[in-house]
Amino acid sequence: MVRFVQRFILSKKNHITLISAILIVFGFISGLGFQNETVAIWFLAIASMLGIAPIAIQAYQALKIRVVSIDVLVTVAVIGAFLLQNFEESAIVTFLFLFGAFLEQRTLNKTRSAIKELTEMAPESALKQMENGVFEEVLVDEVDVGDILLVKTGAKVPVDGTVLSGEGHINEASITGESVPVGKKKDSGVYAGTILENGTLQIVADRVGEDTTFGRIIELVEEAQDSKSEAERFIDRFSKYYTPAVLGLAIITWLFSRDVELAITLLVLGCPGALVIGVPVSNVAGIGNGARHGVLLKGSEVIGDFSRVDTIVFDKTGTLTIGNPEVADKEFYTDNVGGVLAYLASVEKESDHPLANAIVEHIGDTTLCRVERTDVVKGAGIVAYIEGHRVAVGNVTLMERENVHLAEKARADIARFEKNGNSLVLISVDGELKALMGIRDQIRPGVKEDLQKLKKLGVKNLVVLSGDNQGTVDLVAGELGLTEAHGHMLPGDKSKYIEKLKTKGHIVAFVGDGVNDSPSLALAQIGIAMGSGTDVAIETSDVVLMNSDFSRLPHALGLTKATAANMHQNIVIAVGVVLILLASVFLSEWMNMSIAMLVHEASILAVILNGMRLLRYQL
Repeated sequence: MVRFVQRFILSKKNHITLISAILIVFGFISGLGFQNETVAIWFLAIASMLGIAPIAIQAYQALKIRVVSIDVLVTVAVIGAFLLQNFEESAIVTFLFLFGAFLEQRTLNKTRSAIKELTEMAPESALKQMENGVFEEVLVDEVDVGDILLVKTGAKVPVDGTVLSGEGHINEASITGESVPVGKKKDSGVYAGTILENGTLQIVADRVGEDTTFGRIIELVEEAQDSKSEAERFIDRFSKYYTPAVLGLAIITWLFSRDVELAITLLVLGCPGALVIGVPVSNVAGIGNGARHGVLLKGSEVIGDFSRVDTIVFDKTGTLTIGNPEVADKEFYTDNVGGVLAYLASVEKESDHPLANAIVEHIGDTTLCRVERTDVVKGAGIVAYIEGHRVAVGNVTLMERENVHLAEKARADIARFEKNGNSLVLISVDGELKALMGIRDQIRPGVKEDLQKLKKLGVKNLVVLSGDNQGTVDLVAGELGLTEAHGHMLPGDKSKYIEKLKTKGHIVAFVGDGVNDSPSLALAQIGIAMGSGTDVAIETSDVVLMNSDFSRLPHALGLTKATAANMHQNIVIAVGVVLILLASVFLSEWMNMSIAMLVHEASILAVILNGMRLLRYQL
């Protein structure tokens, strides 16, 4: 019964606030307008008793778990004022406290609006092809991998999938933050939660439910918002001691001054509401802004570290470059070119490396041979056996490892290819060099301008680390104006380099997209994964740039700096207000319990509104 009454009162908190306001108005009209003090006191006393009910229940619930909360301070203060028959102050304080909590909840909900919008975009149903070939509407939970689905104009894509037939344009803003529709046709990939703006598509489901990119985005953002930064954890610990300290200060003040009203006023103005809420509201708004703009920040701890980054290290292929390299130069050192190309294509078909894909695409249709065994040499290439021949495909390091002799002409070709910015792939058969291929990748459009923005945001060192040859890496670094460029770097070398930078006191972010980048992503203070990279790279990272959109990187850095600054502003506001109120209570005569509560609630709203500015942040 008691619990039912408590739940009922708490559920009617907003109604109680409204009734309290009406009673207070009637009380003032009776007292000031009709000079009827008795009626005025009754109105204000009833308003006080109504208003304190939900606050006292919350205080009791907090004390049950041994927490001296703000509700405890306000309850003690209001009961004190009531016993002193100061009904005007007890009524106004309870009303302001309840009204402040109402406004606080309303404005906090707005800071979570970005996440709410995301979850509302989750698809709920799908048109699934049944056994009789007819498409029927089913709940999205009833769709399995491999099911064939129909997506019509204006509908949400229900799963991650591949287009089987049809053409259309899809708004992928929920995934990439970019609202310009993207054309889709046969074999194009589509994402759950995106909207088909025109056309009709038949797709096959590749990932469903929480495994879709959209499902993972929501999961990551929700986890990020629930996590706490070091500053928040500190404030939580601080509040545990601060609130009882305020209670103690009020008791000591009463013991020395015997002024109950002064002690009660201290309880009200010492409430740490703005301090407790200031940092979380900044983090939630910052993470929400990122989610809207294709930047996933995995937790509030990330915001603090990323905002102080002074060195950003990039992987080259797929990060600074498009990651779709093409064969630009080639030389053969044999008369049997067709046979060598068949061996080369057969070996490269075994790999999903971008350079291997470029070679396979360049060779085109050819007779493939049976590859009997392959050994991957990390950072060097592949050694395979075909028709009893030992075939090595990789860089110069692999050729040296295989004791392949490089003649004068081959060395001159290698130097020329490197100077032209090519990545090198050499093929040897039974220890003899047969061919050299030069493969070039295009630099991502707009990367140079984005790097300039990073410098303006305070990043001092921009470094590229690549397994590619030094000539190619130098060419990319020169074109983009990078601070340092290091080639011939194996995954282990990249990790050691990151460790060295950290030892020197740099705060390092690493940007990459592949499995081989995962150690560096995990080791750097901030790991940033390009969204179309491998799952392991995305899981290991702290920040994800959706759809591999490099232009989101300056926005992400600027946003974390703005969020960190906003957090500090809120702490200053919260602490500043308490200090001013404390000074006022001892040094002025105008401070009383009602004014203290009004300023206290105003400071809470001030930090929330300040945090909400981050929702509109644009670089």
